[in-house]
Amino acid sequence: MKKKLVKITLIILVFSSIQSLIFAQEAWDRPEFTMARIKYNGGGDWYNDRSCIPNMLHFLSQNTAIRCAVNERYVELNDPALFSYPFLFLTGHGNVEFSEAEAKELRTYLSAGGFLYADDDYGMDETFRKQIKKVFPEEDWVELPFNFEIFHNVFNFTNGVPKIHEHDGGPGKTFAIFHHRRLVILYTFNTNISDGWADADVHNDPEYIREKAFQFGTNIIVYALSH
Repeated sequence: MKKKLVKITLIILVFSSIQSLIFAQEAWDRPEFTMARIKYNGGGDWYNDRSCIPNMLHFLSQNTAIRCAVNERYVELNDPALFSYPFLFLTGHGNVEFSEAEAKELRTYLSAGGFLYADDDYGMDETFRKQIKKVFPEEDWVELPFNFEIFHNVFNFTNGVPKIHEHDGGPGKTFAIFHHRRLVILYTFNTNISDGWADADVHNDPEYIREKAFQFGTNIIVYALSH
């Protein structure tokens, strides 16, 4: 674990020095990492599982050298504050909709070094994929192989993304959008990782399942901060 802490500390130092040249300087006046939830239009429940981000950040701060804020933040894609956050999160059960202006802003944000993690809570897949096509019409989704770095950088997931919510049968899948050879959007499907980040009494997931969800979330964040 000490070796992992040293490794992650070095990652954060490199990340901070590089990203401060890209994003608004006020983002780095804050010494703590946080992620911002995207407040999108279309009627879907962008706010689903309000406890998931604070719980994930708490796990991250307890198990790595990353200093984290404890409160959830949310942002709309047309808000200038978007560029104050190096990591965005999106989830929901229903319809996701971006305006053309919002799609353009998200493309600019991701092209400038930002990262988006999206987690399908069973129901947003079709509309989410359509919206991302607005953002990167020239790019296609790539399913990540199990030997990809994100499955092994901190915690080891030899069989790929863990299955958290058994809503539908079949294994979970992990997709990515690469832009100029950089992974800019990570999308977990048929697993609902963030379901396991919610308070224990929300979904009544077994503790070992919740632990896997937090561990995979850690892998995602560490990957995003180091690339």
